[in-house]
Amino acid sequence: MNAISATFADSATMMRRNFRHTMRNPLALFNAIIVPVFVMFLMVYVFGGSFSVGTDYVDYATPGLIILTIGYGIGPTATAVNSDMTTGFINRLRVMDVSRAAVLNAHVIAIMLRTMVSIAIIIGVALLMGFSPTASFPQWLGAIGIVALTVLAIGWLTVASGLAAKTPESAGLAGVPLMLLPFLSSAFVPADKMGPGVREFAEYQPFTPIIETLRGLLTGTPSTGSAVAAVAWCVGLSLVGYLWARAAFTKRA
Repeated sequence: MNAISATFADSATMMRRNFRHTMRNPLALFNAIIVPVFVMFLMVYVFGGSFSVGTDYVDYATPGLIILTIGYGIGPTATAVNSDMTTGFINRLRVMDVSRAAVLNAHVIAIMLRTMVSIAIIIGVALLMGFSPTASFPQWLGAIGIVALTVLAIGWLTVASGLAAKTPESAGLAGVPLMLLPFLSSAFVPADKMGPGVREFAEYQPFTPIIETLRGLLTGTPSTGSAVAAVAWCVGLSLVGYLWARAAFTKRA
């Protein structure tokens, strides 16, 4: 077995380990679903009537809620990554014929699969609330691709921040900025309706082009400009997270 196939095999083993941990702690997945659902009900049924967005508010807000769901599912992963380092699990792999980098790969893959399940449930709830996407099949594929790239980027940033944290408790706080940033984007209100300062921040932060691209794809009106910016942000953040994670891992392992 060559090095590449061995890494894939070790990653699959570590991924099964992560899913066993998830099954023993279903509250983590529950929180990743119930909080975005609560925010959805709050924004659509309580605050939605206050915003003029040119379309049904549930259609406008759902893409932002999809991205919000990603942020609410990463906290347990950062804690788990840090626990693997601080409890000596990684060190035990030194005496075994196991790729230690497979642990990082498995955490990222697990984030992607868990998040996709959460997003599917969120979309189902949105459909029950009146969400009516008009995307064609290729546009749905594009939307899935943008979501996958976003989860990949946030996944590597989460793993890196978990490795860099000193304790599991502080690692759990690493995802807080990623939970809050969507609220300061065009997720729930157009950026041009925001006040000075906040408007400029919303326009140039990474989540806004990602959400606008997803919104355009789901409504059948994709924008090439926002799509290019969204992909560039996702690729750039993925690379930063990956390099940061590898550096932190090498330093501590």
